[in-house]
Amino acid sequence: MERIDPQQLSEAILTAPAWARVGITMPDEKMREKAAAELAHAIVDRLADYPAIPDPNQLSLFK
Repeated sequence: MERIDPQQLSEAILTAPAWARVGITMPDEKMREKAAAELAHAIVDRLADYPAIPDPNQLSLFK
């Protein structure tokens, strides 16, 4: 398994829907479960698209 970079994880959490980030703190158990599922889904989606290793054939736009 590939190790997840904490910075990537932080970005994924911060770009997740705001209602899910707030929802995990709610007193209602069902709401917390829905929010946690949405937050997990947003993190997985974000990290799945994140390139783990830069492609050496990709030209750099910055030097």
